[in-house]
Amino acid sequence: MKLDLKELIGIAESTRGNIESTVIQGVTKDSRESSPHSLYIPIAGEKFDGHRFLLQAIDQGAVASFWQQGTPIPQELDPAFPLLIVKDTIEALQQAARVFLKKVKPVVIGVTGSNGKTTTKDLLEAVVSTSFKTHKTKGNYNNHIGLPLTILSMDNDTQVIILEMGMSNFGEISLLSKLSQPDLAIVTNIGESHIEYLGSREGIAKAKLEIKDGLKEGGLLIVDGDEPLLSHLSSPNVLKCGYDENCTVKIVNQEGDENGFTFGLEGESTIYSLPLLGTHNVKNAAYAIAVGHYLNIEDSSINEGLKNITLTNMRLEKYRGQHGALLINDAYNASPTSMIAAIQAIKDLPNYKKKVLVLGDMYELGPSEEEMHRGVAAHIDETISEVIAIGEKGKWIGEEIKKKNIPGQNVSVFLSKEEAAVAISSLLSEDTVVLFKASRGMALESIVKPFIDDIQEAGK
Repeated sequence: MKLDLKELIGIAESTRGNIESTVIQGVTKDSRESSPHSLYIPIAGEKFDGHRFLLQAIDQGAVASFWQQGTPIPQELDPAFPLLIVKDTIEALQQAARVFLKKVKPVVIGVTGSNGKTTTKDLLEAVVSTSFKTHKTKGNYNNHIGLPLTILSMDNDTQVIILEMGMSNFGEISLLSKLSQPDLAIVTNIGESHIEYLGSREGIAKAKLEIKDGLKEGGLLIVDGDEPLLSHLSSPNVLKCGYDENCTVKIVNQEGDENGFTFGLEGESTIYSLPLLGTHNVKNAAYAIAVGHYLNIEDSSINEGLKNITLTNMRLEKYRGQHGALLINDAYNASPTSMIAAIQAIKDLPNYKKKVLVLGDMYELGPSEEEMHRGVAAHIDETISEVIAIGEKGKWIGEEIKKKNIPGQNVSVFLSKEEAAVAISSLLSEDTVVLFKASRGMALESIVKPFIDDIQEAGK
């Protein structure tokens, strides 16, 4: 990015130093990550106050800084160093993002949902970047700080920006939507993530639909057409993607194996190829195709983008493991909806005699957490040969599956990952596929890595 600092004067209560001739070419909130010609955003947190590290940021290349009104300025700071004095540095960061958005004028795509946000973001980038210069949210920069930083990291000639919008409570998506004012908004699905704070799936749907609050007039809303909680949405500016008869973008002729899926859309002749596991990812791809059509991207380019998708780590990530086993690392996070979807993806895989599920705790499920864990068992049948349940909450899954007493199915419960790893090691063989799935706090990927054969990586 490149911006004259004077373009941000309207944000400031007052200024100090040489504002007029300063040009910024990056923005950071971490003094250790400041780069030459960057604007430093000091944020006062619970443990650290970024204002204390201004001099370190300058040493790393910062050429200007926001500064919260009332905070003492270091005596040793050069009086010529540019400071924009603001009421609140986080709000100033958000306002700076608005200024830069208006300057660059990209098409803005906002993405939210309980599950699938990051994969959909990656699919969107794969499709849109075939025809436009595209910028997207990196990592988990999807909140009130990360989203404006994402905006301020795009190049000045960016044509399309894809912004992931996360939340844990009401009002958060509304803020992000109003800040970014998307031309297109996508709600991938309604699950159970953050139900502890939002009370119910209905509450989650209400919070996710806040993405409409900042949608530009005439903007397009794309939603999960198979979700009853979104069925009330009806207007020419709403697209429903999925399998239901009422979907405006209806998936048809779907076929899949361990290499992914082929499918079509009703009313089209194109057969799309998607090298990802999981029927839910076909729907995520349908969102990306719908956006591609909105942007007048040729079907051949859309298909090429889907074929070349590169996913963010730990989303149904395939590895060739020890003794030829297929390892599926889906351990970035988990809710009942996403865990059930991942289990279905494994059940659907042909050519594997042994299908092993390694399932752990799911967090932020509120008072119904035990019921929700136990509810996963209803989706596990005789196609699954082994279940390894891990953790204080994960054990509920194992206990419930044991009650089903499925012939030939082994179910083990472990409180620690280390104990589970010993059991997993004896199960790996050429005809085995193993799914690893749990909430982020379990860091379940730590027991995946030792089993990966570094010479072969599947689907990479």
